[in-house]
Amino acid sequence: MKKDLQAIQPDRPNIITTEIEAISFYRKMDTKATVAEMIAGKYVLVEEFYSNGLQVLAELKRNLLLKHKDKSFQGQRDYRAAFREASHRLLLKVKDNKLIVKKSPDTGWLELLYPDVSEFYVSFPEVQGMNSSWQWYEKGIEVKTLNLTLHPYYGTYFPTRFDHLKLFDKWLKKYEGSKENAIEIGVGSGVLSFQLIQNGFKNIFATDTNKNAIIGVSEENKRLGFEDKITLNHGDLFENCDVKADVIVFNPPWLPAKHQLEEGIDKAMYYEDELFPRFFEQAKEHLAPNGKIVLIFSNLAKVVDEENTHPIIEELRNNNRFRKELHLKRDVRASSRRTKRRDSRDTEKVELWVLAPKEKK
Repeated sequence: MKKDLQAIQPDRPNIITTEIEAISFYRKMDTKATVAEMIAGKYVLVEEFYSNGLQVLAELKRNLLLKHKDKSFQGQRDYRAAFREASHRLLLKVKDNKLIVKKSPDTGWLELLYPDVSEFYVSFPEVQGMNSSWQWYEKGIEVKTLNLTLHPYYGTYFPTRFDHLKLFDKWLKKYEGSKENAIEIGVGSGVLSFQLIQNGFKNIFATDTNKNAIIGVSEENKRLGFEDKITLNHGDLFENCDVKADVIVFNPPWLPAKHQLEEGIDKAMYYEDELFPRFFEQAKEHLAPNGKIVLIFSNLAKVVDEENTHPIIEELRNNNRFRKELHLKRDVRASSRRTKRRDSRDTEKVELWVLAPKEKK
């Protein structure tokens, strides 16, 4: 397995390595006209100062908000899609792993993710994302339920709110079954697997379709001394897994996808229709006789659209595989004390479901 992990190459932002036709943007140019060119499909290259790119993006935001006035969840999703499409035509040039514009952030991912490319163009939003990710990676994120600081790898989902982790911690402390083997589907930044270890589980098979998640948790395992307890696998659901688990843990995406999903964080946030049926069908084959499935979920999909169904309730209602053993709920606090919600997400609750196999008659 270690050999396989070493062979995994991280997913990284798309770059342009050939010469392109682009409009050069300098500080005193017409920002509105430049944005109109971007929306029309032209590339724009930020020159002189990094802040010039921020100026263009601010004007792009103003332009698109005039066209996208629908404040509903779907309306805001449409706005973000339009912003993403246009903003990724705003480019920065990188040479020898550094941004060449003045007063730009020093982003270590440029060196770690592109050791094989000396000169290229990358979109401004991708640089912003890498810069933000680098700060989290360098500083770390304190997870109080673990009493640890984690360093999430680029392109990996990590929690900014912890109510669901507190629910899982509450359940783990009361769990009295076997702790020999556990499986975590969708390991992400490794938080749930680390919680399992701290609560006495001996062997964990952790899997994810996101290569960066596997690379990141592999790094954390070395740093924390968990290499002998966690076996990592890059694959879909239970692919390459021959373990019969006492506990299967899954913190799936919380929102149904209404767009074509991309690899990485997109798949950590949105789920396709067949994800849950495939999970439950495969989980049945990997559960020990007295095993438990623990799902950490949310009512967010129902909050944003009452027409959405609840995939766990649908499984229990329509199939004869599992029975509900426990269902816990907890209110979700804002990610920051300064955050004042102005939408319906103030009714969101995180959920912990424990399912057990139905006894055969």
